[in-house]
Amino acid sequence: MAKPIKKILSAMRKADLEYGLIQNNDKIAIGISGGKDSSLLLYLLHLYQYLAKNTFDKHFDIIGIHINLNFGEDDMTPLLEWFKTYDLKLYTEDSLIADILKRNLNKGRIECSLCSTLKKGAVIKAAKTLNCNKIAFGHHGDDAIETLFLNMIYGARVATFDAKMHLKREDVTFIRPLIYAFESDIKRACEELDIPKIKSGCPNDGNSQRQAIKDLLHDIYHKYPMAKENFLKALHNKEQLSLLDFKIKKFD
Repeated sequence: MAKPIKKILSAMRKADLEYGLIQNNDKIAIGISGGKDSSLLLYLLHLYQYLAKNTFDKHFDIIGIHINLNFGEDDMTPLLEWFKTYDLKLYTEDSLIADILKRNLNKGRIECSLCSTLKKGAVIKAAKTLNCNKIAFGHHGDDAIETLFLNMIYGARVATFDAKMHLKREDVTFIRPLIYAFESDIKRACEELDIPKIKSGCPNDGNSQRQAIKDLLHDIYHKYPMAKENFLKALHNKEQLSLLDFKIKKFD
């Protein structure tokens, strides 16, 4: 097994143990966008099935779900063929999401937050149809750091997404097994596995607030190489969280 794959599997195991991401008899849907992160996640969860079975006597099922946004995406055939070589199941469903977004432009641009909401809604609906109780997304450590900076700069909040989050209304749980993995290792793993990448066709692709944050962080990491590891550690280090407290403190 290639070194980056082993490294990511180890990170996935750590996330599962620390956050209780996967339980016995779970049926997990993986949101497949066509990009490297989600496609690799489906493959890695396939490998993790054997590891969890042999190490923890934990059994779970997985299935990929791809929602066609209808932005004029590239042909999914190469990715579908790649999944078939590993006997990975992929459920596909058409949608009108692109049309909805084009009718609700914000200053002439596709609204990323609305797109995210619509995609999650479509994945949840498909997952419930397939009797899945959990949905796994391919968000990794770099995504978590970028989300932190986006929330601080644009939302005045020190916050990122959760590794595990239960939606009571939908009775489904979101999990992010790659939360401890970094994008650089994911890229190397995808190259070694020769996973096809499918472009979304979204006009905002590569030209968004998130891309601007990625560029900013790239400059920070170039100057301070230890920053990436420390940023990710900080997101998991609630004991060391110290923010302004407006309560009056009494000192002896």
